[in-house]
Amino acid sequence: MRFILTRMKHFPAILLFASLANLHGALTDSLNTLAAVGREGAGNEAAGAAWKDVVKAGPSGLPALLAETGKGSAVADNWLRLAGDVIVDDALRAKQPLPLAEVEAFIADTTHAAAARQLAFDLLQEADRARADALQPSLIQDPVQELRRGAVQRVIDSAKTQTGDGAKACYLRALDAVRDEDQTKFVTSELRKLGVPVDLPRHFGFLMKWNVIGPFDNTDRKGFDAVFPPEKEIRLDAAYDGKGQQVKWAPFESADEYGKLDFNKPLGMQKEVTAYAVTTFDSPVERDAELRLGGKNAWKVWLNGDLLFGRDEYHRGQQMDQYKLKCRLKKGENTILVKCCQNEQKENWTVEWEFQLRMCDSAGTAILSAKADTK
Repeated sequence: MRFILTRMKHFPAILLFASLANLHGALTDSLNTLAAVGREGAGNEAAGAAWKDVVKAGPSGLPALLAETGKGSAVADNWLRLAGDVIVDDALRAKQPLPLAEVEAFIADTTHAAAARQLAFDLLQEADRARADALQPSLIQDPVQELRRGAVQRVIDSAKTQTGDGAKACYLRALDAVRDEDQTKFVTSELRKLGVPVDLPRHFGFLMKWNVIGPFDNTDRKGFDAVFPPEKEIRLDAAYDGKGQQVKWAPFESADEYGKLDFNKPLGMQKEVTAYAVTTFDSPVERDAELRLGGKNAWKVWLNGDLLFGRDEYHRGQQMDQYKLKCRLKKGENTILVKCCQNEQKENWTVEWEFQLRMCDSAGTAILSAKADTK
């Protein structure tokens, strides 16, 4: 009898443990369902029910929700973000405690996915603005560009309230951390007003010195797929049959602060043509990097003979870091080849035949060639 009573005494605790385990398992299943939603919305029907279960889990489910973010598609992350927003909103209305210490610890751990850490910071701002404001300055060198931006803006705002050496010190600190083009332009302008020179190509890591060759044909836009000699070999002393003329490689250095290489300058204003630019980049170590390219024309990029990516589009707009190409630099000399096609359109807004390209890490921090005079 005593044995039976003892077992009955512990029975509620066993039931509670089993119930918590079931809840945890159900939450995990629901989060996995959300994370599995495809880019084209595959799995959306199942995600609708799973999303409701995640929201029902309340504040205690936030750490698991954050841990799942960034593992699937952008669509999946949108489901998870929406669930996180609703959980925080409901908790604030009901005056329920939120696991903010855990959220802060999650942000501090840079091994988590960028999307997850960004969501964690956004939820922290929503739940406790003062706490987020106190944390933000520590993110000024964060590897996630979006998190870094807010911290940089705080330094810029501080500089605006100062003059002379105080303003200069703040703007220099902002320049050291800034990665976004708009903030960089503002900081550069203010520093130059204060008499401080800024080397933007070096700051961003734009590749300025190239050898160019062209024109080759692009009639009927066939040049994008055509394989011209520079795609088979890089011989800077070679001459080839181009479009209506023999063509040779010639050195060309961009004078644009944002690294734009304008083929119209060395090759003339032409239409229905293709050209190539090649340069070398010397890396002291083997490492991961990103080639970031902006351009309005159809293009392809090769690194050490391997095609990284290409876009067969024309005059759709241009911006810095328009395309981010992950790559692996080898130790020593790396060859970068860019193909750029110009189409048949004659409107004034179609004259651009150019690209800009820079080397950086995943946070947008410039990686500089060990040989500055490399071509």
